[in-house]
Amino acid sequence: MIITTTDYVPKREVKEILGVATGNVVRAKNIGKDILAGLRNLAGGEIFEYTELLKDARDEALRRMIKRAEEMGADAVINVRFATSSVMQGAAELFAYGTAVKLE
Repeated sequence: MIITTTDYVPKREVKEILGVATGNVVRAKNIGKDILAGLRNLAGGEIFEYTELLKDARDEALRRMIKRAEEMGADAVINVRFATSSVMQGAAELFAYGTAVKLE
């Protein structure tokens, strides 16, 4: 599966647009990590606990988007984007989406 943020795949032609492929995940903060993050916030610098949480969420959302594109019969997903939104206090959704296509 080819995944790209561009609206084309170099040296390949889009034969068919299958539709939007999406993947999402909602993650909540962990109380133990939240305490460590709060202490780290006082000292300044990167909050590694949240960096790791968001990386894992992004990877899972991308995996789910790819699975959906495969179910649609896609060879590639173009124009891939990510979005986030707050679902409730302490929980956020990470959303991956793109255009599932068949290539020549």
